[in-house]
Amino acid sequence: MSRYRGPRLRIVRRLGDLPGLSRKTPRRQYPPGQHGQARRKRSEYAIRLEEKQKLRFNYGVSEKQLIGYVKRARRSTGSTGQSLLELLEMRLDNTVFRMGMAGTIPGARQLVNHGHVTVNGRKMNIPSYQCVPGDVIAIRDTDRSKDLVRRNMEYPGLANLPSHLTFDKDKLVGQVNGVVEREWVALPINELLVVEYYSRKV
Repeated sequence: MSRYRGPRLRIVRRLGDLPGLSRKTPRRQYPPGQHGQARRKRSEYAIRLEEKQKLRFNYGVSEKQLIGYVKRARRSTGSTGQSLLELLEMRLDNTVFRMGMAGTIPGARQLVNHGHVTVNGRKMNIPSYQCVPGDVIAIRDTDRSKDLVRRNMEYPGLANLPSHLTFDKDKLVGQVNGVVEREWVALPINELLVVEYYSRKV
């Protein structure tokens, strides 16, 4: 299944607050569809599926990509759930978003795809690039790129800069100083349920 390109507010209504997907707040606070307001008892599988979908839609990854991240998280030491969140948070498009250079993760992905972002002085157009401590992330030295990012910075998606990042708003240069800590993950999610969801599938 490819990346979702449909109406974002529909997903926000169904899954709740997804800070990386949209800055808008839906007027109706119940799921879309004919039975959106009906109270239904959800199974354990449905709860795990919903948590997995939150992760998928917030970070804008396909099902195939998410399975790959789960496999990598399992091979790493420590908690699988926390490793999974670290892998997703350290993606280049999410890092650009968390620095405030774009209002949403899809907007940050577009910045990267269109070649406006450099990593360690080299143009990088791969949104899934895994940032590591020491990486310097900047905007290309062109008026078009800088004007675009400065317009985006007027309406940031998240106000607070995570502790593992630094960003100079005047020079439009940021640096990754470490790995994201769990408390700085903005998405309200129970990552253990995601690991449980994939335990029988992967």
